[in-house]
Amino acid sequence: MNSREVLGVILAGGAGQRLYPLTKEQAKPAVVFGGTYRLIDFTLSNAVNSNIRHIFILSQYKSDSLHRHIHSGWNLFASELDEFITILPPQQRINDQWYSGTASAVRQNLYSINGFRPKYVLILSADHVYKMDYAKMLDYHKKMGAEITVGAIEVRPEDTHRFGILQVDADQRITDFVEKPKNLTACRNGGCPVASMGIYLFNIDALNDVLARDIKEELENDFGKDIIPSALRTRRIHAYQFIDENKKRAKYWRDVGTIDSYWEANMDLVAVDPEFNLYDSDWPIRTYHPQYPPAKTVFAGGKDGRRVGLVLDSIISNGCIISGGRVQNSVLSFGVRVNSYADISQSILMEGVRVGRSAKIRRAIIGKNVIIPPGALIGYDWAEDRKRFTVSENGVVVVPEETIIRPASLAAELGRSSGLSHVVSAPFKKREIASILPS
Repeated sequence: MNSREVLGVILAGGAGQRLYPLTKEQAKPAVVFGGTYRLIDFTLSNAVNSNIRHIFILSQYKSDSLHRHIHSGWNLFASELDEFITILPPQQRINDQWYSGTASAVRQNLYSINGFRPKYVLILSADHVYKMDYAKMLDYHKKMGAEITVGAIEVRPEDTHRFGILQVDADQRITDFVEKPKNLTACRNGGCPVASMGIYLFNIDALNDVLARDIKEELENDFGKDIIPSALRTRRIHAYQFIDENKKRAKYWRDVGTIDSYWEANMDLVAVDPEFNLYDSDWPIRTYHPQYPPAKTVFAGGKDGRRVGLVLDSIISNGCIISGGRVQNSVLSFGVRVNSYADISQSILMEGVRVGRSAKIRRAIIGKNVIIPPGALIGYDWAEDRKRFTVSENGVVVVPEETIIRPASLAAELGRSSGLSHVVSAPFKKREIASILPS
């Protein structure tokens, strides 16, 4: 691939409402995945590994943590060679509106895109987990004489309501495009339904043409819902079947747009033979690593033989200390501390989480800097968890970042002192609890 002929445009402005409360304080592409990565790292790594050296990132929603991550972890391009990763917030060059969809975001940045003078524009989503060589897609695009190529993957019929579904002919030319059909019971292709991956490769003239329509009113705001279906009548559009660089039996591409799909994708990483391989030196996943010391476990039995720092089938990031607790089938981000007799299973703990003695956490996502008091139970009683936290459709408990959970003993004390018969063990401010937590 001639890196100068392709401009990568990464859509990173989504609010990620279905991932709330993980997106309460940050954009969806900035959400941590696999302990050490951000979701955007997978798309950026694919681009770099595909020799794409000119990238615009279109950001919008609560983007400060995303911007810091890009500046800290992705300053690897050579500006003297005209390589760049440039963040473009809404420019309002067309009107005074913010981005209102994927096509809207690209349309509002056509000034910058055309200023680079690329032959091809590769439009990517910042919140999918997969490995893909975009150079192979470009070769296919050229070979087929396509004006627009859509990345495609087979999906299960029961999942079609989540994706844009393609109808293709024998030459993989797209003849129909239905965005998130609700009643698709069979596939007209005779096999599994073929879904759009949200990856679009355009000839620059085709991109300018399809986005020029309704430019003042911005009536067409989304590529999948609006642009691609309307362009089928006038443009040669092909589907490119996903070629996986993950080197596993089954193709791996995950849209982690919900709490349950996000949790499941993280759990994919901790199996003995993980479905998604983070350890392939031939296809490195890059990110920013803050300066933490190595992880460690301490205590090997104690007087009662139960005080053992133990980690099984888990990812433990730098700075973690497993101090006499047990961690199994879990993903721990930087600087997590698990104190004695605590038990963590099938859970995701974000940076700086503190787990008190004898606390138990199961099937949960614990946000950044959350303090779990001694003896707390999370994930063992959905009815109680729903009173305090978010519980997903499949029973994953989410504790938002910076939450501190009031211990039951303190709740009772507050109830007595206030004359109330019941005080809910709910999140409250750090200063109210800092003095009662063990060091």
